[in-house]
Parts: sequence; C-alpha cells; structure tokens
Amino acid sequence: MTTGPGGEPVQLLTPRGERLADARYDGYLADVDGDAGAEVLEGLYEDLVVVRRIDAEATALQRQGELALWPPFLGQEAAQIGSGRALREDDFVFSSYRENAVAYCRGVDVGDMMRVWRGCANAGWDPFSVNMAPTQVIIGAQTLHATGYAMGIQFDGADSAAITYFGDGATSQGDLNESMVFAASFQAPVVFFCQNNQWAISEPVGLQAHVPVAHRAPGFGIPSVRVDGNDVLACLAVTREALERARSGNGPSFIEAVTYRMGPHTTADDPTRYRDANELEDWRERDPISRLEAHLDSRGLLDEGLRGRVRAKADDVAARLREETVHMPDPPASAVFEHVYTGPNSELDRQRDHYGLYLAGLEAGHGHGHAAAEREGAQ
Repeated sequence: MTTGPGGEPVQLLTPRGERLADARYDGYLADVDGDAGAEVLEGLYEDLVVVRRIDAEATALQRQGELALWPPFLGQEAAQIGSGRALREDDFVFSSYRENAVAYCRGVDVGDMMRVWRGCANAGWDPFSVNMAPTQVIIGAQTLHATGYAMGIQFDGADSAAITYFGDGATSQGDLNESMVFAASFQAPVVFFCQNNQWAISEPVGLQAHVPVAHRAPGFGIPSVRVDGNDVLACLAVTREALERARSGNGPSFIEAVTYRMGPHTTADDPTRYRDANELEDWRERDPISRLEAHLDSRGLLDEGLRGRVRAKADDVAARLREETVHMPDPPASAVFEHVYTGPNSELDRQRDHYGLYLAGLEAGHGHGHAAAEREGAQ
C-alpha cells in the first residue's frame, strides 16, 4: 500500500497551499507544474467552485420542495474533480449517488443531474453519450458493473479503463468484495475509488474498519494507495497512475481518498444528532477550495479577474440548474413501464394495460365527482 513519507495519505498540496515535491507522483503533474500549469490550475479551481455551487443550489431546491431528495457532496469536491479530470473520454464511470461532481466532469447537463432526484426519471442521462452509468443507489452494486465492463474492455482489446466510485460504507458489502475477487483474478482494467468521508450514514468509519480501508485491497492482490481526498492535485496524480496501470495491462488498483462529508448523508438526514461539531470545524481547516486558492495566490494567479470569471460561471450554472429543475415536465404515468426489459414482454404489457384502465377509471370518477358538485351548487 502506498502512503506519504510518514505513513499518512499522499499529499501534494498542504492545507496552506504549499506544493510538496514527490518523486513518485510529480511526473503525473507535468502539465500542472509546467508552462501550461496556470491554465490547468485555474481550470481545476473553476471546477471546484462551480460544483460546490451546484451542490448548494440543489440542496436549496430540495429544501424549497423542488427536489424529493439530494445527496450533498460538500467537502468532497477535490476527490471527485481530481479523479474525474484524470479520465479519458473513452473511459467509463460507474458511480454511486453522490458523484455529481464527476458527472459534471463527464459533461452531464446540470438539469439531467436533477431528473432522478425530482422523481421524473429512473436515469437522468444517456450513459453512452457521456460514458457514465446512471446513478446507483444500491450500495456497492456499481462495483460489479464496473468490473464486468472492464473485463469487456479486455475482450475488445481496447486500452480504455473503468472506474467505480463508492463510500467507505460500501467496503462492508459483499458486492464490492466479490468485484475485487474478479478484478484481481482476471487483472481487469478497473480503478476502485473509495471516498472515505468518515461516515456511513450515521456510523463512523472506525466502527467497521479498524485499519485504513485501503489495507483491505492488497488481500485481494490489488495494490492500493491512501490519498488526501481534499487535495485536488494528489487525487489527480494517484488516479492518473492507477489509470496508467490499468491501460498497460497491469490490472486493477484501489484508491482510498480520505475526505469528509461536511453536510448530511442526504437531505433527509440530520448529522447534528450523531456528529460532534468540533469535528466539523477541524475538517473545515482542510477545505479543498481554500487550499487551492492559497496555492494560486502564492503563484500570483488569484486575482480579481479570475475570481470574477469563476464566480460568473458558477452563477450561470446555478441559474441554469434552477431553471431546468423548476420547469422540468412531469413524465407520463406510463413511463414507469419503459426500459424495464430490453425487448417485448407479455407480462409487462398486461400490467401496462391494467394500469391504463385503472387510471382511466380514476379520471372518470373524478369527472363524475365534479358533475355532482356542480349539480349540488345549482340547487
């Protein structure tokens, strides 16, 4: 397992914004440290600010009754943006329900991110147009899908890779462990990316993992690395290394991004009932955006021009998200029967017909009710 010099997670950018040299990972940041580094850093900064605004706007929309639920990712932006920007267009992403910042990296429209959470669709986007599978709510199930897809990549003789995202709680699920058995057995080109945000709903990670989560992977024969999940550069570098390993035929990798969920598990959760406020303050000092801002400032890049451009982009994205959400049309009732099977199914057809008759009966009864009320009013 790979860690920093003192056994701590790999860190390339301190909370004060200092860039740390690292013989193993500096080569994976040549574009960041080179002549074009300013443009790359500014792009990462814009990403972090914009996706935080997406998260804040979606949370507000849920509180205002426009979304049924929302899984916040506040505090986890660096883990998602760093890894998401390491991917190639032909790589395929299998995520949980929290990786909307990765979806942003893949080019998913912000309105499409909201469809599932507004209850308007089973999947918000076409997975093959952005090479990212639909949101997976079943804990850990997406890891099996990723491993199977990666094995398909091998059969096709391609050099792309699959990456799957999950939280620390998923490491106790059988699906994840089974997927790692297959990935190791067949040396599948898949990256397992765990965002250890310290809490599996209301249970601390220490309850189910008495050693670092990344220690589990070597038992399957999969190399692992612990990385500072609030360090966007470190997350970018370790994911690039893992993808390089996958593309070169050297099999799977496991990344544990040590980060923190600053908000609730979902908007249906109240973290004040189980979390110490002091813990929240400790992690606030490691904020991924403040860290990158400090680094940009030290390089003379954080001027009002950059701040203004990024703020304007975030405002524009948030406005578009709100507009598309509140004006999202409701799907027809029959849509629940779509995309259940790949082909015709007589049982499903029967259910659709019965449901149509049921709805028609409701409409007829509603109409009779109106007519009776009108007669009573006339009397």
